[in-house]
Amino acid sequence: MELFGIALMTLALFVSFGFMVGVLFGFFGMGGSFLVTPALLVMGYPARVAVGSGMAFVFGTAMIATLKHRDLGQVDYKLGGLMIVGTTSGIEVGSRIVYYLEELGLASGAIGITYVVLLGAVGLFVTRNALVNDGGDDSSGSHHESDGEIDPDAIPPLAKRIQSYRIPPMMTVAGGIQVSLWLILVVAFATGLLSGFLGVGGGFIKMPAMVYLIGVPVPVAVGTDLFEIVFSGGFGAFTYGLNGGVDLSIVAPLLAGSALGARIGSAATGIVDEDDIKIYFGLMLVGGSIAVAFRQAGDYLGMDVLNTASFVLILLSAFMVSGAVIYSTITTMRAQSNASATSAD
Repeated sequence: MELFGIALMTLALFVSFGFMVGVLFGFFGMGGSFLVTPALLVMGYPARVAVGSGMAFVFGTAMIATLKHRDLGQVDYKLGGLMIVGTTSGIEVGSRIVYYLEELGLASGAIGITYVVLLGAVGLFVTRNALVNDGGDDSSGSHHESDGEIDPDAIPPLAKRIQSYRIPPMMTVAGGIQVSLWLILVVAFATGLLSGFLGVGGGFIKMPAMVYLIGVPVPVAVGTDLFEIVFSGGFGAFTYGLNGGVDLSIVAPLLAGSALGARIGSAATGIVDEDDIKIYFGLMLVGGSIAVAFRQAGDYLGMDVLNTASFVLILLSAFMVSGAVIYSTITTMRAQSNASATSAD
């Protein structure tokens, strides 16, 4: 009876954790491997099972979220295909750099420091940009396109500069934006290089890159990033599955929770203001940076308490951000409903 109770509690934990991660995945286009794999490692699962099951979960959740984003017209398949080509090449080069650093005995420290600095820097940049540049601009609303065209004032300055380099062939991406094919491939290669070096899916790099370097609207950047993750996550899950690294007793309850969470998170991108998305995304990355710094310090000093604090901080930041996403969605929908009722009167 006691074993049944423990099994039931574990099942409930996986389902609720899957729901929370699903909301983040659908809303940001990232968060799966960043949260699931460390959680499984702390729970005592072997590294191969933790990574493989995390990959399988990422694949399933990305598939669910991508379908929802597709229904909302927030997936740019042409851009996604080009990003896959560029990031695949970058991942190969990034992994070779890791192998070289391993031979020198510098890989672990270099990757850890780069991860903390990059995660924190991107998080602070996105948060500051949303608060300073966008926060006071109510005239542009949520910066959604009208008649398929994006408001030029909503395009970040760096993206405008990149778009100004008219190197043929030129191509049109979401929102009627024209940008050089070569510049898209360069951005994709650079993000892939970092992904391969850090050993992560790279959603926290690719989503901001599409927004701030190419100028893609945030909801479309999220949907397109998820479209890419379907392929990378599927390949990873298949590879680990062949070697017995995917545990369906873990993946199934996680997916059961994320099936609802991912659809809620995906739908929220079309409701919540883009500036709010950027702020939540940035704060989540800053929290992740601090958590990884704790883990690096714990490994270096041999203090398990810091590793535990790292895990708790990751879960806490994910719980708070996913809760904020749901709360913002509900309040926005209520405001829209009240506005409609008022205008009807």
